[in-house]
Amino acid sequence: MVENHLDPLRSWLSSLLEEHAAPGQSNFLEDVLVTFAIHLFAAALILWIGWRLSRRVSRGLDTLLTRRSRIDATLRPILCDSSLWGIRVVAIVAALSQLGIETTSIIAVLGAAGLALGLALQGTLQNIAAGIMLLLLRPFKAGDYIDGGAGSVAGTVQEVSLFMTRLTKPDGICEYVPNSVLWSNSIRNYSRNPNRRLDLEVEIAARDDVNRALETLRALVAANPHALAEPAPQVMVMRFDDSTAVLNIRVWSPVDKFWDMRWDLARRVRQRLTDEQFSLPLRTRELHIVRTPASVRGRGQDGTVDS
Repeated sequence: MVENHLDPLRSWLSSLLEEHAAPGQSNFLEDVLVTFAIHLFAAALILWIGWRLSRRVSRGLDTLLTRRSRIDATLRPILCDSSLWGIRVVAIVAALSQLGIETTSIIAVLGAAGLALGLALQGTLQNIAAGIMLLLLRPFKAGDYIDGGAGSVAGTVQEVSLFMTRLTKPDGICEYVPNSVLWSNSIRNYSRNPNRRLDLEVEIAARDDVNRALETLRALVAANPHALAEPAPQVMVMRFDDSTAVLNIRVWSPVDKFWDMRWDLARRVRQRLTDEQFSLPLRTRELHIVRTPASVRGRGQDGTVDS
Protein backbone atom coordinates (compact mmCIF):
# COMPACT_ATOMS: atom_id res chain seq x y z
CA MET A 1 0.00 0.00 0.00
CA VAL A 2 2.84 2.40 0.84
CA GLU A 3 4.55 1.54 -2.48
CA ASN A 4 1.40 2.47 -4.43
CA HIS A 5 1.13 5.86 -2.67
CA LEU A 6 4.81 6.58 -3.46
CA ASP A 7 4.63 5.83 -7.20
CA PRO A 8 4.10 9.52 -8.14
CA LEU A 9 7.03 10.46 -5.92
CA ARG A 10 9.20 7.78 -7.51
CA SER A 11 8.42 9.00 -11.07
CA TRP A 12 9.13 12.62 -10.11
CA LEU A 13 12.46 11.70 -8.54
CA SER A 14 13.41 9.65 -11.61
CA SER A 15 12.81 12.55 -13.96
CA LEU A 16 14.69 14.93 -11.66
CA LEU A 17 17.71 12.63 -11.36
CA GLU A 18 17.87 11.99 -15.07
CA GLU A 19 18.26 15.72 -15.65
CA HIS A 20 20.84 16.53 -12.94
CA ALA A 21 22.60 13.29 -11.91
CA ALA A 22 25.56 11.80 -13.71
CA PRO A 23 25.10 8.62 -15.79
CA GLY A 24 25.05 5.54 -13.60
CA GLN A 25 24.14 7.45 -10.43
CA SER A 26 20.49 8.10 -11.10
CA ASN A 27 19.33 4.60 -10.18
CA PHE A 28 21.36 4.60 -6.95
CA LEU A 29 20.15 8.02 -5.80
CA GLU A 30 16.63 7.11 -6.79
CA ASP A 31 16.68 3.99 -4.61
CA VAL A 32 18.16 5.90 -1.68
CA LEU A 33 15.65 8.72 -1.83
CA VAL A 34 12.69 6.44 -2.35
CA THR A 35 13.78 4.23 0.56
CA PHE A 36 14.17 7.30 2.77
CA ALA A 37 10.77 8.58 1.69
CA ILE A 38 9.19 5.23 2.50
CA HIS A 39 10.72 5.21 5.98
CA LEU A 40 9.75 8.84 6.54
CA PHE A 41 6.17 8.11 5.51
CA ALA A 42 6.12 5.03 7.76
CA ALA A 43 7.44 7.09 10.71
CA ALA A 44 4.78 9.76 10.18
CA LEU A 45 2.11 7.07 9.90
CA ILE A 46 3.28 5.44 13.15
CA LEU A 47 3.12 8.78 14.95
CA TRP A 48 -0.35 9.51 13.63
CA ILE A 49 -1.64 6.07 14.61
CA GLY A 50 0.05 6.28 18.01
CA TRP A 51 -1.49 9.69 18.79
CA ARG A 52 -4.99 8.59 17.81
CA LEU A 53 -4.65 5.25 19.59
CA SER A 54 -3.40 6.92 22.79
CA ARG A 55 -6.41 9.25 22.89
CA ARG A 56 -8.88 6.41 22.34
CA VAL A 57 -7.24 4.19 24.95
CA SER A 58 -7.17 7.04 27.48
CA ARG A 59 -10.84 7.89 26.92
CA GLY A 60 -11.88 4.25 26.99
CA LEU A 61 -9.96 3.64 30.21
CA ASP A 62 -11.55 6.72 31.77
CA THR A 63 -15.03 5.49 30.83
CA LEU A 64 -14.29 2.00 32.16
CA LEU A 65 -12.92 3.28 35.48
CA THR A 66 -15.86 5.65 35.88
CA ARG A 67 -18.35 2.81 35.53
CA ARG A 68 -16.57 0.63 38.08
CA SER A 69 -17.45 2.03 41.51
CA ARG A 70 -14.75 -0.03 43.23
CA ILE A 71 -11.98 1.94 41.49
CA ASP A 72 -10.95 5.00 43.49
CA ALA A 73 -11.70 8.21 41.59
CA THR A 74 -8.37 9.63 42.73
CA LEU A 75 -6.44 7.09 40.64
CA ARG A 76 -8.48 7.58 37.46
CA PRO A 77 -6.70 10.67 36.02
CA ILE A 78 -3.25 9.25 36.83
CA LEU A 79 -3.95 5.95 35.06
CA CYS A 80 -5.42 7.71 32.04
CA ASP A 81 -2.47 10.10 31.70
CA SER A 82 0.02 7.24 32.14
CA SER A 83 -1.62 5.18 29.38
CA LEU A 84 -1.81 8.24 27.10
CA TRP A 85 1.87 9.16 27.31
CA GLY A 86 3.06 5.56 27.51
CA ILE A 87 1.60 4.80 24.08
CA ARG A 88 2.93 8.07 22.68
CA VAL A 89 6.47 7.37 23.91
CA VAL A 90 6.37 3.91 22.27
CA ALA A 91 5.13 5.51 19.03
CA ILE A 92 7.95 8.08 19.09
CA VAL A 93 10.60 5.40 19.63
CA ALA A 94 9.14 3.26 16.83
CA ALA A 95 9.06 6.24 14.46
CA LEU A 96 12.69 7.08 15.20
CA SER A 97 13.72 3.48 14.57
CA GLN A 98 12.06 3.67 11.14
CA LEU A 99 14.37 6.58 10.31
CA GLY A 100 17.43 4.53 11.24
CA ILE A 101 18.18 6.44 14.46
CA GLU A 102 19.64 4.34 17.25
CA THR A 103 17.36 4.54 20.25
CA THR A 104 20.20 3.80 22.69
CA SER A 105 21.94 7.03 21.76
CA ILE A 106 18.66 8.90 22.04
CA ILE A 107 18.11 7.51 25.53
CA ALA A 108 21.60 8.67 26.54
CA VAL A 109 20.93 12.16 25.17
CA LEU A 110 17.53 12.27 26.84
CA GLY A 111 19.13 11.20 30.12
CA ALA A 112 21.57 14.11 29.99
CA ALA A 113 18.83 16.50 28.95
CA GLY A 114 16.59 15.14 31.70
CA LEU A 115 19.27 15.85 34.28
CA ALA A 116 19.58 19.43 33.09
CA LEU A 117 15.82 19.89 33.01
CA GLY A 118 15.53 18.32 36.44
CA LEU A 119 17.87 20.92 37.91
CA ALA A 120 16.00 23.72 36.15
CA LEU A 121 12.52 22.45 37.03
CA GLN A 122 12.96 21.41 40.65
CA GLY A 123 9.59 22.84 41.65
CA THR A 124 7.76 20.89 38.95
CA LEU A 125 9.55 17.67 39.87
CA GLN A 126 8.64 18.26 43.51
CA ASN A 127 4.98 18.44 42.50
CA ILE A 128 5.31 15.17 40.58
CA ALA A 129 7.03 13.43 43.51
CA ALA A 130 4.44 14.83 45.93
CA GLY A 131 1.61 13.66 43.67
CA ILE A 132 3.04 10.14 43.58
CA MET A 133 3.36 10.09 47.38
CA LEU A 134 -0.19 11.39 47.81
CA LEU A 135 -1.47 8.60 45.57
CA LEU A 136 0.56 5.94 47.38
CA LEU A 137 -0.17 6.96 50.98
CA ARG A 138 -3.72 8.17 50.25
CA PRO A 139 -4.23 10.81 53.00
CA PHE A 140 -7.38 11.82 51.11
CA LYS A 141 -9.46 10.76 48.12
CA ALA A 142 -11.88 12.38 45.74
CA GLY A 143 -14.93 13.67 47.63
CA ASP A 144 -13.12 14.32 50.94
CA TYR A 145 -13.16 17.76 52.52
CA ILE A 146 -9.61 18.66 53.56
CA ASP A 147 -7.80 21.56 55.16
CA GLY A 148 -4.10 21.81 54.28
CA GLY A 149 -1.36 24.38 53.96
CA ALA A 150 -1.73 25.82 57.48
CA GLY A 151 -5.41 26.63 56.93
CA SER A 152 -4.89 28.58 53.69
CA VAL A 153 -6.05 25.65 51.52
CA ALA A 154 -9.45 24.09 52.17
CA GLY A 155 -12.09 22.48 49.99
CA THR A 156 -13.56 19.27 48.62
CA VAL A 157 -11.13 17.17 46.58
CA GLN A 158 -12.25 16.73 42.98
CA GLU A 159 -9.14 15.36 41.26
CA VAL A 160 -5.50 14.55 42.04
CA SER A 161 -3.11 14.75 39.07
CA LEU A 162 0.66 14.46 38.84
CA PHE A 163 1.18 18.21 39.21
CA MET A 164 -1.82 19.71 40.99
CA THR A 165 -4.87 18.84 43.08
CA ARG A 166 -8.20 20.35 42.09
CA LEU A 167 -10.42 21.49 44.98
CA THR A 168 -13.89 23.00 45.16
CA LYS A 169 -14.14 25.56 47.96
CA PRO A 170 -17.30 25.92 50.10
CA ASP A 171 -18.35 28.97 48.07
CA GLY A 172 -18.18 26.99 44.82
CA ILE A 173 -14.86 28.41 43.55
CA CYS A 174 -12.45 25.97 41.89
CA GLU A 175 -8.89 26.06 43.23
CA TYR A 176 -5.80 24.28 41.85
CA VAL A 177 -3.21 23.56 44.54
CA PRO A 178 0.34 22.34 43.76
CA ASN A 179 0.90 18.90 45.22
CA SER A 180 4.08 20.04 46.99
CA VAL A 181 2.03 22.52 49.06
CA LEU A 182 -0.23 19.75 50.35
CA TRP A 183 2.60 17.27 50.90
CA SER A 184 4.82 19.73 52.82
CA ASN A 185 2.08 20.74 55.29
CA SER A 186 -0.23 18.95 57.67
CA ILE A 187 -3.54 17.84 56.16
CA ARG A 188 -6.83 17.72 58.05
CA ASN A 189 -9.28 15.30 56.51
CA TYR A 190 -12.77 16.06 57.82
CA SER A 191 -14.36 13.19 55.88
CA ARG A 192 -12.06 10.29 56.81
CA ASN A 193 -13.54 9.34 60.21
CA PRO A 194 -17.20 8.33 60.39
CA ASN A 195 -18.08 10.53 63.39
CA ARG A 196 -17.29 14.09 64.42
CA ARG A 197 -17.72 16.02 67.68
CA LEU A 198 -19.54 19.33 67.99
CA ASP A 199 -18.48 21.87 70.63
CA LEU A 200 -21.11 24.55 71.17
CA GLU A 201 -20.79 27.26 73.82
CA VAL A 202 -23.90 28.70 75.48
CA GLU A 203 -24.09 31.69 77.83
CA ILE A 204 -26.61 32.31 80.58
CA ALA A 205 -26.79 34.91 83.33
CA ALA A 206 -24.79 34.00 86.42
CA ARG A 207 -27.81 34.63 88.67
CA ASP A 208 -29.81 31.84 86.93
CA ASP A 209 -29.93 28.26 88.16
CA VAL A 210 -26.94 26.65 86.45
CA ASN A 211 -27.91 23.08 87.38
CA ARG A 212 -31.37 23.47 85.87
CA ALA A 213 -29.80 24.92 82.72
CA LEU A 214 -27.54 21.87 82.43
CA GLU A 215 -30.49 19.49 82.72
CA THR A 216 -32.46 21.46 80.14
CA LEU A 217 -29.62 21.33 77.64
CA ARG A 218 -29.01 17.61 78.25
CA ALA A 219 -32.65 16.86 77.45
CA LEU A 220 -32.47 19.01 74.33
CA VAL A 221 -29.35 17.25 73.04
CA ALA A 222 -30.73 13.78 73.78
CA ALA A 223 -33.84 14.55 71.70
CA ASN A 224 -31.83 15.56 68.62
CA PRO A 225 -32.14 12.82 65.95
CA HIS A 226 -28.57 13.32 64.68
CA ALA A 227 -26.87 13.05 68.10
CA LEU A 228 -25.12 9.76 68.86
CA ALA A 229 -25.76 8.01 72.15
CA GLU A 230 -22.19 6.63 72.19
CA PRO A 231 -19.97 8.49 72.95
CA ALA A 232 -22.44 10.03 75.38
CA PRO A 233 -23.19 13.76 75.01
CA GLN A 234 -21.72 16.09 77.62
CA VAL A 235 -23.01 19.41 78.96
CA MET A 236 -20.73 21.16 81.46
CA VAL A 237 -19.82 24.51 82.96
CA MET A 238 -16.71 25.89 81.29
CA ARG A 239 -16.12 29.16 83.17
CA PHE A 240 -17.67 32.28 84.68
CA ASP A 241 -16.99 35.55 82.88
CA ASP A 242 -18.04 38.71 84.76
CA SER A 243 -21.79 38.15 85.25
CA THR A 244 -22.08 35.32 82.71
CA ALA A 245 -21.90 31.54 83.07
CA VAL A 246 -20.46 29.84 79.97
CA LEU A 247 -21.77 26.32 79.32
CA ASN A 248 -20.34 23.90 76.75
CA ILE A 249 -22.23 21.24 74.78
CA ARG A 250 -20.17 18.34 73.43
CA VAL A 251 -22.05 15.91 71.23
CA TRP A 252 -21.03 13.45 68.50
CA SER A 253 -22.79 12.92 65.19
CA PRO A 254 -22.15 11.15 61.84
CA VAL A 255 -19.85 13.26 59.71
CA ASP A 256 -22.49 13.68 56.98
CA LYS A 257 -25.00 15.01 59.56
CA PHE A 258 -22.61 17.28 61.44
CA TRP A 259 -23.65 20.61 59.95
CA ASP A 260 -27.35 19.77 60.08
CA MET A 261 -27.01 19.12 63.80
CA ARG A 262 -24.82 22.22 64.25
CA TRP A 263 -27.38 24.61 62.77
CA ASP A 264 -30.34 22.87 64.41
CA LEU A 265 -28.86 22.98 67.92
CA ALA A 266 -27.72 26.60 67.55
CA ARG A 267 -31.31 27.55 66.77
CA ARG A 268 -33.03 25.38 69.39
CA VAL A 269 -30.70 26.08 72.33
CA ARG A 270 -31.48 29.77 72.60
CA GLN A 271 -35.19 29.17 72.07
CA ARG A 272 -35.34 26.48 74.77
CA LEU A 273 -33.49 28.62 77.30
CA THR A 274 -35.86 31.49 76.61
CA ASP A 275 -38.88 29.22 77.07
CA GLU A 276 -37.46 28.02 80.41
CA GLN A 277 -37.22 31.64 81.63
CA PHE A 278 -33.42 31.88 81.55
CA SER A 279 -32.17 35.45 81.27
CA LEU A 280 -30.23 36.74 78.34
CA PRO A 281 -26.70 37.31 79.65
CA LEU A 282 -25.65 40.95 79.86
CA ARG A 283 -22.03 41.53 80.69
CA THR A 284 -21.71 44.13 83.46
CA ARG A 285 -18.81 45.48 85.46
CA GLU A 286 -18.71 47.43 88.71
CA LEU A 287 -16.66 50.63 88.72
CA HIS A 288 -15.63 51.98 92.14
CA ILE A 289 -14.44 55.62 92.31
CA VAL A 290 -12.34 56.38 95.35
CA ARG A 291 -11.88 60.04 96.32
CA THR A 292 -8.56 60.88 97.95
CA PRO A 293 -8.71 63.48 100.75
CA ALA A 294 -7.07 66.80 99.97
CA SER A 295 -4.65 66.46 102.87
CA VAL A 296 -3.37 63.16 101.53
CA ARG A 297 -3.44 64.35 97.93
CA GLY A 298 -1.28 67.38 98.68
CA ARG A 299 1.23 65.61 100.93
CA GLY A 300 4.64 64.99 99.31
CA GLN A 301 6.77 61.92 99.50
CA ASP A 302 8.76 63.32 102.42
CA GLY A 303 5.57 63.86 104.44
CA THR A 304 5.41 67.66 103.96
CA VAL A 305 2.25 69.34 102.73
CA ASP A 306 2.51 71.34 99.55
CA SER A 307 1.61 75.03 99.98
